[in-house]
Amino acid sequence: MAPRAKRRYACSECGGQQPQWTGQCPECGSWNTLEEVHVAGEVASGAARRAAAEVTTLAEVSTAPQPRITTGVAELDRVLGGGLVPGSVVLIGGEPGIGKSTLLLQTLAALSRSHGALYATGEESLQQVALRGQRLGVVDDALHLMAETAVEEVVAAAERLRPRALVLDSVQTFHTATLGSAPGSVAQVRESAAQLVRLAKASGTAVILVGHVTKEGALAGPRVLEHMVDTVLYFESDQGSRYRVVRAVKNRFGAANELGVFAMAEDGLRQVRNPSSIFLSRHDQDVPGSAVFVTREGSRPLLLEVQALVADSAGGQPRRVAVGLDGSRLALLLAVLQRHGGISTAGEDVFINVVGGVRVQETAGDLPALAAVLSSLRNRPLARDCVIFGELGLAGEVRPVPGGEERLSEAVKHGFVRAVVPKKNVPREGVPGMTIHPVQRLDEALEALFV
Repeated sequence: MAPRAKRRYACSECGGQQPQWTGQCPECGSWNTLEEVHVAGEVASGAARRAAAEVTTLAEVSTAPQPRITTGVAELDRVLGGGLVPGSVVLIGGEPGIGKSTLLLQTLAALSRSHGALYATGEESLQQVALRGQRLGVVDDALHLMAETAVEEVVAAAERLRPRALVLDSVQTFHTATLGSAPGSVAQVRESAAQLVRLAKASGTAVILVGHVTKEGALAGPRVLEHMVDTVLYFESDQGSRYRVVRAVKNRFGAANELGVFAMAEDGLRQVRNPSSIFLSRHDQDVPGSAVFVTREGSRPLLLEVQALVADSAGGQPRRVAVGLDGSRLALLLAVLQRHGGISTAGEDVFINVVGGVRVQETAGDLPALAAVLSSLRNRPLARDCVIFGELGLAGEVRPVPGGEERLSEAVKHGFVRAVVPKKNVPREGVPGMTIHPVQRLDEALEALFV
C-alpha cells in the first residue's frame, strides 16, 4: 500500500515547514510566504535505515588531498580553490544578464577538450546556446547539450554519458516528478538539488548549479539550498561597469572570500590578471581626497583607491554616504577622528567611495578612509607614491591586519615607495625599495601622512 502524502506549508524565504498556514512564518518572520507542499510518507522503516548505516573512526578516514579538475579559466580556478573537486556541487548566483551563462559555457567548452562535459539548460533552447557559443568562439563537438527541465532526465543522461562536469542553468527552472508543486517552489528546488547532490557524490561528477537572485541580491529559493552545496559563488558588478567580480562566500575545499575578476568583451568574459591596475586611477597630478590602500580578498592582495568628499552641509542634518564601505563603520570612524584626532566633521557632509565598485569586507580600509576624509577637508593631497592600511580601534589605536608583508610586496610591484602601516605589520627585514612608517596611534598616523 502506497504511503499517504502529507500536506504541509513551506516558507519560500527560509524553507521552514509548518503543519498549517499562517500569515507570518514563525521561523524567519516573513509575511505571506508560506506555500502548500505535499510530502510523501515514510517508505523505509527505521530498522532498515539503521541496518544500512556504516560507522567508521576518524583515524580510518582518508585525508589525502582532493584531486582537482582545472577548468582552463585561471580566475575561476582561483575562486574555487584550485579547480573543481570531483563530486562537488557549486552554486553560482548573480543578476540577470551579468554573464553567468557566458562564463559557464566558456568553462565547459574548455573542460570538454580534455574531460566530458554536459550543459543542461532549462531557460533557453539549444539554438540559443549554440548561437552564444558561436559568438564566443567556443563551438566544440565534445560539449554535450540538452534542453530539459526534468531532473530525472538530466540525471539519466549524466549516468549514461559520465561527464566530469555538469551545469544546470538554472536550478529554479527544474522540477522532479516525485512532487506535484510547480517548478521554482521551495519543495521543488530543495528536492531537485538533493537529487543532484546525490548524483555528484555517487558518480564523482562536479555539478554546477546556476541560481536566480532576489532584488536584495541574495540567492532566491530556500536558504537550505546554500547549506546543501559545497561552494557558493556570487557574480557581482557595478552598474554600467564592464568588469565582473566572482566572489566565493562559502567553500568547503578552499578559502572563502576569494576573488576572481573578469572583463566583459564582445567575445565573452576575459580574465583580468592584474586587478589592481584597473582599480587605481593614477591621477596625473596630486588631488585631495584620494588614498590608496591594500585590501585582501581571500589569499590575493589587491590595491584599491578610496575617495572622499567633504562639503558644507546644506541642511540641518549632515549626510554620511559610503559606497563600498559599511555606512555605520564610516560614522564610527568619524567619531574616532573627532575624539582622538581632534578634528570634527559635525557640520560637513561626508561622502566615501571605493573606486571600481568593489565592496571592502575587512577593516584594513579604516585608516585610509580617514586619511582621504582629512585630505578632502584640508584640501591637501596625499603623496601619490604612498600606500596606507590599518584598522582603527575606538581608543584611537591602529591595529594590525592579516598578511601585512604580502600587502607591502604587492604595493612595491605597482611602484609605491612609501607606506604608513600598523607597527606590528612591519616585517623584521623590511621590504626592499620601500620606506615604511610604523604607527600605533591615530595621531601618529596623521602626523606621518600630513608632514
